[in-house]
Amino acid sequence: MSHEDVLEMMEEMGLPFAYDHFVEGEAPMPPFLVFLYPKAVNFAADGIAYFKVNQLDIELYTDLKQPEVEERIEAVLLKHGIFYGKREVWIESERLYEVLYEMEV
Repeated sequence: MSHEDVLEMMEEMGLPFAYDHFVEGEAPMPPFLVFLYPKAVNFAADGIAYFKVNQLDIELYTDLKQPEVEERIEAVLLKHGIFYGKREVWIESERLYEVLYEMEV
């Protein structure tokens, strides 16, 4: 999946989003998304990256638990045939929930 494909998929989710972070002072009101590629786990053959696999993290931030928003995001991921892991945490300092979706693209 190319970066352009990921951008199109993010658009389909229907929420404001940014790569890695929003510029300070420009973050929208929750809910919003942030995505990034924190690492690559490439398959090597003959000393080269034969098959490239990037990890894609999509972070959903909400001020209240919003299962319907999570379901919308998950429907887009399933539509694109993406297997994902999911975990959640309350960030006290930000007063926001973070739902993290981790996948390989």
